[in-house]
Amino acid sequence: MKKILILAANPKDTSSLRLGEEAREIQAALKRSKNRENFEIFTEWAVRVDDLRRALLDHEPTIVHFSGHGSGTTGLVLENNLGQMQLVSTESLARLFKLFQNKTECVLLNACYSKEQADAIYQHIDYVIGMNRAIGDIAAIQFAVGFYDALGAGNSYENCFEVGCTSIDLEGIPESDTPVMKARPRLNSVSVQKAELNNNIEAKNEKPYSSGGISQSVSGGKMYGGMQAVQGNYNQQTMRIKNTNSEHEKQLNQQDVMEFLLKIEQLIQANSDLTIAIKEKSLRYLGAAKEEVKLDEPDKQLIAGTLKRMAEILKINLNIWEDIKQILLKLSVWLDVDNNFFSF
Repeated sequence: MKKILILAANPKDTSSLRLGEEAREIQAALKRSKNRENFEIFTEWAVRVDDLRRALLDHEPTIVHFSGHGSGTTGLVLENNLGQMQLVSTESLARLFKLFQNKTECVLLNACYSKEQADAIYQHIDYVIGMNRAIGDIAAIQFAVGFYDALGAGNSYENCFEVGCTSIDLEGIPESDTPVMKARPRLNSVSVQKAELNNNIEAKNEKPYSSGGISQSVSGGKMYGGMQAVQGNYNQQTMRIKNTNSEHEKQLNQQDVMEFLLKIEQLIQANSDLTIAIKEKSLRYLGAAKEEVKLDEPDKQLIAGTLKRMAEILKINLNIWEDIKQILLKLSVWLDVDNNFFSF
């Protein structure tokens, strides 16, 4: 069951928005979908700062949809106790959503100039959508309808975003490049990880890989920073790393790196102390790192950042963390990061 939390704020001292229509259209899109029994919708109106925090705590939503005003660098517009505008800073929003990173999969900020907030929230949430400029009422509603039509049909968040942008286009509204999405690949279940783990690792040198890269950002239906198909054996470029068990240096190539990542995967899967939620979250970040390693020219900075996010989740369990930390230290030179990068 995916819980969808719709938050709406239209203070008295701001221009009027058709937020009621947007919420109604979202509910209608999911109600008529073939997978309607898989969704539960909660709506909060005239949202104040306290309401935002409490709604997230009460519902622990899978998807958070904000409808209202944005103000660019100064934050999102909520209401105070008098129904007037109260700004919530970008930093505060990012800090809040960090607390829900194990529950919330997607945040949609259907508000003008909300890209900056989306970028900040993306530090902690895998799929975040914001607007890179002002967006009109009709375009905002059409995007939402297209997004939730696709969600109800069982599409991925990336496809939902694309359908939303296309819905704006179909209406002849020249705003389809206003929505911007930042995304990481999300594995559907732990079973996907297990199936991949059972692949014949030794056959990697004989069989080419065909893999999509990591989707870093999407704007107006266009994807940037990855999602390109590649084929061929692992790039054999090497970096020197000092073996922790001796003073000899060892050559690492991308195949070696992949085997280290598979070892981490085995440790996570085998640890009975980790909750299912922690396993799934950490494996998603590990899966993103693995996909990037498969590319001919992997983004090492991106891999390092993704592994650090995984490490932040796993460090709560000292037993598994000590083993994983040793593997990460072996990878630190190949990743071009300092040994302290993975220290907490």
